[in-house]
Amino acid sequence: MKLRALTAGTAATALLLAAGCGGSDVETVTNAEGEQLDKVTLTLNWYPYGEHAPFYYGKQQGIYEEHGISLDIRAGQGSQKTVQATAAGQTDFGWADTPALLAGVSQGLDVKSVGVYLQTTPSSVQFFSEQGISEPKDLKGKTVASTAGDALTNVFPLFLEANGMSEQDVDVQNTDAAGKMAAVMQGQTDALLGYATDQGPTMQEKSGKEVSYLRWAEHGLNFYSNGLLTAQEVLDDRGDLAQRMVAATTEAWEQAGEDREAAVDAMEGASEQLPSKQVLTEQFGETLELLHTDATEGQRPGVNTPEDWKKTIGIFADAGVIEEAGEPGEYWNSDIAPKE
Repeated sequence: MKLRALTAGTAATALLLAAGCGGSDVETVTNAEGEQLDKVTLTLNWYPYGEHAPFYYGKQQGIYEEHGISLDIRAGQGSQKTVQATAAGQTDFGWADTPALLAGVSQGLDVKSVGVYLQTTPSSVQFFSEQGISEPKDLKGKTVASTAGDALTNVFPLFLEANGMSEQDVDVQNTDAAGKMAAVMQGQTDALLGYATDQGPTMQEKSGKEVSYLRWAEHGLNFYSNGLLTAQEVLDDRGDLAQRMVAATTEAWEQAGEDREAAVDAMEGASEQLPSKQVLTEQFGETLELLHTDATEGQRPGVNTPEDWKKTIGIFADAGVIEEAGEPGEYWNSDIAPKE
């Protein structure tokens, strides 16, 4: 793929995540009923958008408190930084993309997934419907905005290969993550690589034009996406907390899916950059379609299988995101999976 910068370089971004109560330190707070709760920080993969509704709903509805947790939800600056912050004890738990977790572990970060919730990837090529793109081969000769070095860019050649194309068939233009939508809306590129649960609904609302997708999972390439992770130190020293966090998160996802409007409403005031309620509703609806693979259909959110983990690990080893494919246990702690 030919990489051409749309912007004149990017400045190094410092990790601006305030130190939380990671590691073995335990901070507590007393709620209105006089119950003692563990203070827990959760750092998201990005600024809040519809995918994150279950966390805000779970906090608002007292689901986390029922499990002895006072939850502090923080915006993130990309999955890679969330993985790094979790490993460094700057946050107790992270919500991040599995490829970033795999890469972090391969680089020596001592973190583990405690359950992937988005088990069908939302990865997609996104474009205005007027482009007339209906199948992957229609991308030949098109320009696509992406971010150099991220998982989507690294795996895009596998998507092309799975659909009988090569890297030379598409011109990938490098831009920062926040600039991809602008590149498409300003006509600098024909499409972008992103999540169907994120950019598309926002781009459609801002432009007033219909957005369409080539969803990778529908075109021969599926893998694990976002899930909950924590440092090995938390698992070793505060294993009970990790188990309660997983249980509460699974309940929050279950109940939010049954009460979608209230889940979206719970996000009010979560961020100055928060999308409109219409966009949040569409994003959350798209997200709820991603919770299972064939192997986990009918299971509770966050229940994973070793076979699905092996498939995901193999894809990212083939893409060069990790040097070699380790066993699932190197990346995932299966001992605290949600209980039936």
